Amino acid sequence: MPNDLVCYHVAERIATITMNDPQSLNAISTDMKKALMTALLDADSNDDVRVIVLQGGNQNFSSGGDIKEMLENGLESEALAEKIEAMVSDVAELSLKLRAIDKPIIAKLEGAVAGAAMNLALTCDFRIAANNAKFVQAFVNIGLIPDAGGIYLLTKLIGAAKTTELVMLGDKLSAADMLNLDLVNEVTNPDTLDERVQSLAIRLSQKPKKALATIKDMINTQAFMGLNEALDMEVHQQTMMAQTADFKEGISAFMEKRAPNYQSN
Repeated sequence: MPNDLVCYHVAERIATITMNDPQSLNAISTDMKKALMTALLDADSNDDVRVIVLQGGNQNFSSGGDIKEMLENGLESEALAEKIEAMVSDVAELSLKLRAIDKPIIAKLEGAVAGAAMNLALTCDFRIAANNAKFVQAFVNIGLIPDAGGIYLLTKLIGAAKTTELVMLGDKLSAADMLNLDLVNEVTNPDTLDERVQSLAIRLSQKPKKALATIKDMINTQAFMGLNEALDMEVHQQTMMAQTADFKEGISAFMEKRAPNYQSN
């Protein structure tokens, strides 16, 4: 890997990709995205790999987009909008790659599963969560919209009404809530999470490779055909959101650990 932000390991025909930036709770920075893409490309092209596990280190999946990087050029509208456009484009590429790989991908979820990271997990084929996992579509709380395919994926998986509730209110969800919504396949204890993920990965690795690839291709065609267009729309709309007074107030309030006071009409 190009840096230490992602650990990559292949054993028993299973590629395990681990986000590894504990200080940021594995936030998806530009460097993290590049390292993830390198790992995904290797797992995709490696004929010895039959299944991919995507996880986070240090008991957290990921806190979502890297707020520190987002604000590295300050709150000046044009520079901030350009930075957010680039970062949203990056996570869009990850979402597309996760669907394009014709091997089953399992998201192992624990701790923080927030924002873009929650949506990347939704892009995977299977999701197994520890009961300590906390999920949130946090975007609206800082004046943004979901990215990484969030609205598209949620409406496909749970319908428009529940999606509207999750993305407009931005409330936290427990692993049990996610299971009730059929957004995860299984919830288990933290101490059995590795075992349950490994068990599913081994089971999938023993299935016929061509059949699994064709099934995923058919699901992509029938359920996710519009993902590319939805991601393009997200990039455009998020760039516009980044230039609003509401976003500046929302992100300032977040950094200052206070309640936002939205004033725009």
